[in-house]
Amino acid sequence: MVLTLKVTDDLAARLRPHEEELPRILEFGLREVSADRLRGFEGVAEVLETLASLPTPEEVLALRPSTSFQERIDALLEKNRVDGLSQEEEREWERYQYLEHLVRLAKAKAKGRLGAA
Repeated sequence: MVLTLKVTDDLAARLRPHEEELPRILEFGLREVSADRLRGFEGVAEVLETLASLPTPEEVLALRPSTSFQERIDALLEKNRVDGLSQEEEREWERYQYLEHLVRLAKAKAKGRLGAA
């Protein structure tokens, strides 16, 4: 299927080097839009939107969770330590761990790009 999108010139210029990856980028974006409607994805949208904006290596390395996202992570860690997590909270925690994995991969690649420059 062929899909035509209207985007700004700036976005088109940023996407052009990633033409081969556009289906995957769109898939990730759709997952995030769907996930944003579900509980337990607070903060995830912000992180993925930043990565999807094709940031510079320096911006990737500077990426940190928002205050509210970090507070949710801390709350889950504390609850797990004191009472244990419910099944829903466990799934939420697993999503956050996977997001952290993705951010670490992005940071490793960004560091490699800076080292190669």
